[in-house]
Amino acid sequence: MLKNLKIISISLLLFVLFTQNCFSGELNNQASFKYPVHNPVPGGIAIIELKTKDKNKPDVFYKNKKIMVRKNAGHWQAIVGLSLNTKSGQHKIKIKTKDKKLKYQIFATKNKEYKKQYITLKNKGMVTLSPENLKRAISDKKISKKAFATWLEKNNIKLDFIMPVDGIVSSRFGLKRFFNKKPRKPHSGIDIAAPTGTLIKSPADGRVIATGNFYFNGNVVFVDHGQGLITMFCHMNKINVSKNQIVKKADKIGEVGETGRVTGAHLHFSVSLNNTRIDPELLLPPIPELKDK
Repeated sequence: MLKNLKIISISLLLFVLFTQNCFSGELNNQASFKYPVHNPVPGGIAIIELKTKDKNKPDVFYKNKKIMVRKNAGHWQAIVGLSLNTKSGQHKIKIKTKDKKLKYQIFATKNKEYKKQYITLKNKGMVTLSPENLKRAISDKKISKKAFATWLEKNNIKLDFIMPVDGIVSSRFGLKRFFNKKPRKPHSGIDIAAPTGTLIKSPADGRVIATGNFYFNGNVVFVDHGQGLITMFCHMNKINVSKNQIVKKADKIGEVGETGRVTGAHLHFSVSLNNTRIDPELLLPPIPELKDK
């Protein structure tokens, strides 16, 4: 009798341990993500829990642009990049399931006001362009437009970026810029001040889709991380990667410089999501030494 009870007890213990391991494994497979940060403002990110029970990943569209979709803790999420022109209020995404059914879902955004920034450039040719330089700038823009429109279908994209360079943020995203008192487009990234030659790292795994020397941006690199997530690195002193090269998180892609339209050595770092420039800091860990200037 005692022998049978002992066997039953051991069997129950093994069953409990087995189910705990299975449950733990299930939880691990249903990852829960900390990044990016949900901030539905102009230049921000809206993270939307999709109201679908479909096991297959749906296609999601916002303003006719395909949107990043990921599974978070067992539920599908849409990660929507919002332009600086986004108005506060209600917006709509279109959800297309694998069985071709269409659904629409509403999400809300709120307003955000960005500060003004006045920059004085000694080289007036960087403010008022000659016909030759204007032609070059237009050509550069076409290359950038093509890079930002890249879409690579990819799962398990890591959105917890690392800082691409060790330095101080000297200019934040979204600032309303005036060059020599003339209004220009808002700041589409963050500027990280660092000495010329400072290492620039890839913030996440990806593939180099374009490099070049631009009139405004100087030496530039574009990296595709998948599902419309593109990063751009500008004003580099040296480029250490080439087109179609695969890079891993923290790999060297170049060095800080002061090429293009600059007032000093720094890295301009832009992040584009669904072909929309967003605040890079929403994908970066908070770093105490960052200072706003």
